[in-house]
Amino acid sequence: MTDPPPNRSCWRMLQAAERSPRRFQTVMSVTCAQCEPAFICEEHRAAVANLPILVFSGKCQTSCTVFGCKPPPVDVGPSYHPHGPKPQNAITIAVSSRVLFNMDKEQQIYEQKGMEDYLKYQIEHEMEPFAPGPAFPFVKALEAVNTRLRDLYPESEELFDVVLMTNSHAHAGLRLINTINHHQLFIERFCMTGGNSPIGYLKAYHTNLYLSADPMKVREALEEGIAAATMFNPPEKRTEVSETQLRVAFDGDAVLFSDESERIFKAHGLDKFFEHEKTHENTLLDHGPLKGFLESLGKLQKKFYAKDQRLDCPIRTYLVTARSAASSGTRALKTLRSWGLETDEALFLAGAPKGPMLEKIRPHIFFDDQMFHVEGASQLGTVAAHVPYGVAQKLPQQKPAKENTKDFNAATK
Repeated sequence: MTDPPPNRSCWRMLQAAERSPRRFQTVMSVTCAQCEPAFICEEHRAAVANLPILVFSGKCQTSCTVFGCKPPPVDVGPSYHPHGPKPQNAITIAVSSRVLFNMDKEQQIYEQKGMEDYLKYQIEHEMEPFAPGPAFPFVKALEAVNTRLRDLYPESEELFDVVLMTNSHAHAGLRLINTINHHQLFIERFCMTGGNSPIGYLKAYHTNLYLSADPMKVREALEEGIAAATMFNPPEKRTEVSETQLRVAFDGDAVLFSDESERIFKAHGLDKFFEHEKTHENTLLDHGPLKGFLESLGKLQKKFYAKDQRLDCPIRTYLVTARSAASSGTRALKTLRSWGLETDEALFLAGAPKGPMLEKIRPHIFFDDQMFHVEGASQLGTVAAHVPYGVAQKLPQQKPAKENTKDFNAATK
């Protein structure tokens, strides 16, 4: 046990908990922040002990049973699992607080008035939960998949594990925790970097996907080989998405695949692109930045297939590409097959706009490397994320002239 903190009542509460014959149960039942040395009293905002758990006394908002707390009753349900999986076993999704929640006002205060005013505002409003952000439905869908997986495989740690990443100071953490409890999200791992880059932490968490509102951090993650994408404010007319089935849509080139074919078009034009694809239709494409994430989704899908639940699988994936099927689709499908991967649906649009098709699919998230596709999807209500990878990022991205849209898109996707 560490030296006592300034507040003696908090220390006495911890001593009683440590002496209790229910100590192990006590520790296991609180909200856990793995690897974070924090035992925090909400009333006094003082560290109680250097233990890897996070607990609140006074107005306790968790399901803890530490002496001194009177938590509200919680209906955990039959599938409740009190702890997340080990990072090395999980599919780890790291989300920044600014994409999980709507923090536009707070970000404006930080940019205009600085850190101290930002922290003061957060503390003054820490009992006011944030509204959902663009990644919120996606995270809820991940939890729905986990519920199904725990029903089928109670002892398995092959689950989604969401890590909340924020460059905020730890002082602002209570409002985030209150918000998570308010929305009944199952997020145990927090990483508050105090302005430092999160990249080192992403690697330590074995991150499979990083979603952020900061394009510079996303680029940094991609350069380190971590699948990442930039998310934006949710569209005004957001399409309703499924609460029971996770739907993820991917672009092809420079997202699942490398940007090799796109480079051919940029350098030599449309005719050479088609010629190149025909010549190399039996040559596999190299992997793109999100190939590993599709692989992770496929791994979980197979767990449902093994229980004869292919038709009722809570994960559904889509390839949505402006390639044309006849002239350039063969190579894409052969590449996926060689990787042992599949998408539930493949849409070869031959240059047609992606937005209307995505509006019908209703994915929780759509990944694309070109901003005009992201913006087009968003205008029709789809939450789209930008993957800043490949040759398209090195050239000005201008929406093609209307009469050339079909050929341009078919070549570059």
